[in-house]
Amino acid sequence: MENDHSPAARLGWNFDAELLRRHDRPGPRYTSYPTAPQFHDGFGQQQLQAAAARSNASGRPLSLYVHVPFCTSPCFYCGCNRIITRDLSRGAAYVAQLLQEAERMAALFGPCREVVQLHFGGGTPNFLSPAQLRELLGGLRRLFRFSDDPGRDISIELDPRMITPAQVAELGAMGFNRASLGVQDIDPCVQEAINRIQPLEQTLAVINACRQYGLRSVNLDLIYGLPRQSAAGFAQTVDEMLEQRPERLAIYGYAHLPHLFRAQRQIDDADLPSAEDKLALLGIAVDKLTAAGYQYIGLDHFALPDDPLAQAQRQGQLHRNFMGYTTHAQTDLIGLGVSAISHIDNTYSQNPRDLPAWEEALAGGGLPVWRGIELSADDTLRAALVQDLMCHGQVDMAAYEQRSGVAFADYFAEDLQRLQALQADGLAQVKDGVISATHWGRPLLRLLAMCFDPYLHGKQGEQRFSRAI
Repeated sequence: MENDHSPAARLGWNFDAELLRRHDRPGPRYTSYPTAPQFHDGFGQQQLQAAAARSNASGRPLSLYVHVPFCTSPCFYCGCNRIITRDLSRGAAYVAQLLQEAERMAALFGPCREVVQLHFGGGTPNFLSPAQLRELLGGLRRLFRFSDDPGRDISIELDPRMITPAQVAELGAMGFNRASLGVQDIDPCVQEAINRIQPLEQTLAVINACRQYGLRSVNLDLIYGLPRQSAAGFAQTVDEMLEQRPERLAIYGYAHLPHLFRAQRQIDDADLPSAEDKLALLGIAVDKLTAAGYQYIGLDHFALPDDPLAQAQRQGQLHRNFMGYTTHAQTDLIGLGVSAISHIDNTYSQNPRDLPAWEEALAGGGLPVWRGIELSADDTLRAALVQDLMCHGQVDMAAYEQRSGVAFADYFAEDLQRLQALQADGLAQVKDGVISATHWGRPLLRLLAMCFDPYLHGKQGEQRFSRAI
């Protein structure tokens, strides 16, 4: 498995082709457990209301997620739920409907429940004008009790092609303090292949505006595994972004699922890197970010050591949900808008994925619940284990037994057998009562979690997920 000339070899990520063939299979990214394919239409408004009532007894803080589906042009790599339109006037009606949904959801929660996190995702949240965002944020503040803690997060995903420095200044004035910018790759050839022409100067102008106007944290999103990417080109992209010293970087692996996402059919499979080359691109990023002092959070996230995300990881308080890695573990998550997912008490619930169905549900006077799931006792046990693996790369079996009251080796006997294949290939180890990813297994945490996911071994299997590498 040695190849000292590959970018991955510098990190010890020197996988051979046969190992990749054995382990490069589809699997979840585990932003939830159970994952979304297990949600069902037997979960509806009544179950969501009951979950909210139970959660009120906990007094836990709240997180809000708002999904804005609109984009003005399709990025061919995108697997997000979005609506392509150049009609900017559609934002006004959508804001009114979001506030209608928010009012109904807010009524389910006690007035003492504080909002400590608000995130706008998409789509393109800055499809909404500053005036519309101001109206929406003001309405949410009237409906929910927002925390005054300086550690609260009010964040937004930004497309640098659709925002000016002056508009960033307006976001800062509204109270936004975190921004996530989609960069993907600065190579013009790659940008052409993914239908996202974004000059570097445009991106830098928005980053500088965020710094200037009070957004204390900037996250940059890059993607490896895109068509026409090369080691040299991606290295240049990473170098350029590191010069900006963002607080966080997300280095996502491109998930090629053209059978699920129509826009991806515009990508020529022949332009995509092999599994080995794709992992080497991630190796370039990890190598450079580590050398620059960034802490590897897990899977695809990196942060500066003094960032709250890095601090939470070191303190064992990191959490993973539909917004990725977060510091706000002990919250109930309320999702608003098309396709948004809520995690309330021991349930997940999802809104309709298409706009007309979501609008119809709102017009009927109820909550727009399409499907969901109430976790079983087994789900709850496994969800905690998956969190440990995805956030910290390990599970202390004795500590887990104390928390859960189950005999680990007996309860997870079949799962531990599945883990043996990863152990044999040096991706995982069981030592001194701790299951952990090895150095080589850290970028493949999904594979460890998959060993403990019995849903993958049923009828639905792995068919609806992206590949692990």
